[in-house]
Amino acid sequence: QSHLVESGGNLVQSGGSLRLSCAGSEFTLGLYSISWFRQAPGKEREGVSCISAKSGSTGYADSVEGRFTISRDNAKNAVYLEMNSLKTEETAVYYCAATTDTYCPGYGAGLYHYWGQGTQVTVSS
Repeated sequence: QSHLVESGGNLVQSGGSLRLSCAGSEFTLGLYSISWFRQAPGKEREGVSCISAKSGSTGYADSVEGRFTISRDNAKNAVYLEMNSLKTEETAVYYCAATTDTYCPGYGAGLYHYWGQGTQVTVSS
């Protein structure tokens, strides 16, 4: 049983926007730093963005800086990824992952203790 549940993936045209959600299932997201990753077909998983547990500080991969925004709503036990100006090469399965580190530790997969099942984002030309 996954503790994290992603939603919001969809088919969108290039230049469009989507908002992904990561919800905690019997799991208090506010206690964890949360990152979003993505994995495109035939490619390695890459880190996209992180929001820390302690201060709510955020970080972004260079490729999404200025277009994506990560946020959290502890009252709703959720973390969001707002994605704007999407590109076709950003078609991927997007995952959220949680780490007990109170600050974002980077995007090494081994640093994260819990993973969701993923949500598909498809960006068409």
